[in-house]
Amino acid sequence: MRRDVRILLVGDEGVGKSTIVTSLIKEAFVANVQHVVPEVTIPPEVTPENVTTYIVDSGAGPQDRQHLESEVRKAHVICVVYSIDNPHSFDRIPTYWLPLFRQLGVNVPVILVGNKIDLRGGEVTNEDLEEEIVPIMNEFKEVETCVECSAQMPLNVSEVFYFAQKAVLHPTAPLYDSRDHVLKPACVSALKRIFKLCDSNKDGVLDAAELNEFQRKCFDAPLQLQELEGIKDMVREHAEEGVRDNGLTEAGFLFLHTIFIQRGRLETTWTVLRKFGYAEDLRLTEPFLLPKFDVPHDCSVELSPQGYQFFTEIFQTFDKDQDGALNGTELEELFSTSPGNPWATQKFPDTTLVDDKGAVTLQGWLAQWSMTTLLDHKTTLAYLAYLGYPDEQRTSALLTTRPRKLDRRKGKVTRNVFLCYVCGAAGSGKTSLLRSFAGKPFRESYEPTSKMVSVVNAVDIDGSEKYLVLQEFGSKYEAETLRASKKTDLADVIVYVHDSSDTNSFSYISNLRQQYNLDHTPTLFVATKSDLDLAQQRHEVQPDVYCRRLGLQVPVAVSVKTGQTADVFHAICSIAMSPHAAIPGGADRAMTASERLRVYVAFTALLGGVSAGLVMLFRSLSRPGVAILPSWTTPWATWLLGRRDP
Repeated sequence: MRRDVRILLVGDEGVGKSTIVTSLIKEAFVANVQHVVPEVTIPPEVTPENVTTYIVDSGAGPQDRQHLESEVRKAHVICVVYSIDNPHSFDRIPTYWLPLFRQLGVNVPVILVGNKIDLRGGEVTNEDLEEEIVPIMNEFKEVETCVECSAQMPLNVSEVFYFAQKAVLHPTAPLYDSRDHVLKPACVSALKRIFKLCDSNKDGVLDAAELNEFQRKCFDAPLQLQELEGIKDMVREHAEEGVRDNGLTEAGFLFLHTIFIQRGRLETTWTVLRKFGYAEDLRLTEPFLLPKFDVPHDCSVELSPQGYQFFTEIFQTFDKDQDGALNGTELEELFSTSPGNPWATQKFPDTTLVDDKGAVTLQGWLAQWSMTTLLDHKTTLAYLAYLGYPDEQRTSALLTTRPRKLDRRKGKVTRNVFLCYVCGAAGSGKTSLLRSFAGKPFRESYEPTSKMVSVVNAVDIDGSEKYLVLQEFGSKYEAETLRASKKTDLADVIVYVHDSSDTNSFSYISNLRQQYNLDHTPTLFVATKSDLDLAQQRHEVQPDVYCRRLGLQVPVAVSVKTGQTADVFHAICSIAMSPHAAIPGGADRAMTASERLRVYVAFTALLGGVSAGLVMLFRSLSRPGVAILPSWTTPWATWLLGRRDP
């Protein structure tokens, strides 16, 4: 919300612009004032809206034109002053002043100010005033309202600036069509969304408890029973469909805000909109959708217990048929307060668990959000806002984990959601493995993976539920992913898949591992299509020997087609939790290349300090022409410089 307001007074000569300003400041009439009074600054603590207010006077003579145009462009709101005893000054509002603002490309609220009502002869009713003003408001929608005052009495002077402030801080234009006397579509859409979020039991009615909670959230005060009944009686009187089952319907909620606006209480509607994150353009603000949430390097993001509770409760609320799953209609209704399903382009719900009708189960729902939070926590943060997370500190729904490298060094992983990259040659069975993990049936036909695919499921590890995310990239993006250390450092495990019936399948993996630095990541090899005849791989060593030389278990043989997966997903999760035994070449390889280099520098410095003594020792032990190297230097040199694959 804006923290300052710049009010400009314009109008013909002699209408009393400067006198209005001095009457406000002095709280009394000042007979002789200068042509244009200096700019006035009013501190926030003495204004009703608690904002700094700048009041700027202007002249209408030819010599004032440059200053006038400059101030018009800087103004947040313009008060066009006319004199009650000078009809010509009123006639020039639609013929000169308002067209001038448009000519200058200025589109700010305008307040019409009728000064010198003390000089009016006879009584003028509101209907008479409306008859004069409405034609102007219909032609110029920037005109917010008209206020009559007297700087001499003084009367209604402070009201002029109050309405000017309100026109900036609580503008009519985004909310209400003054010509047709209806709420604008964007306002209707925002208020409908707020109604849905406040309707906690989703019965289409705000009952007493829900209205009280709405009142507390927006205005920090509960509704008294008498006030509540008064609201319902008023709505019932003017909009019969606005009350049902002794509660307020969506139509009644909209009617209530229409009445607020028509009666000049725009601050009420704006307070509600801003409490729910809306800006003046009636879009949710970025700070509301994406509050500050820092993720330290090498850490991941997971849902906290509060986050899982929220997504569980919202699942149960929208599971209208109570069958333990969300069908398409229920999902559409659930996401109706958001831009839509966040996974619409990701083959959802093929990415998670569904029942036999294709509806997303609670386990699948929580798994999907666990994956989303791990891969893109900003989407989760935004959807917590869209779906109405009750805590204003929405970051309480997330938590950051301990760094992966620290986990690997300690040999104890404290996280609950793991990321596994699945790599291998085209046709090796990666997609089938992912589909099997998500509980999808085996497909005989082969469809090459053209873009990244992610699936998720829960895995039970010693009675504790962990979520495992499997990702494959397709031949187009696999190299790009493995080339980038920032991406490979995100993986908890890399699974290398080869087709045990294809003689060329394993060499692709070997070449991949030689090309990229991947030995610091826990690794598992998987041999697919074990239901087919085992083929001799065209590689210098066979897969089992290759793995043993790396100090890893031999490839896990699986057949997705026959359902024989050898509990491979449990094995992946176990490796993620206890990574030391699955580091190619040993646990020391868990360090990245840069970390090994730092150790190498330190080790070199240590050797430098004792090199003279070592040289003497070597010479005493060597035969002429033969250099003897201590046996302990060989593994150190190999480790520090990086080893090649077997």
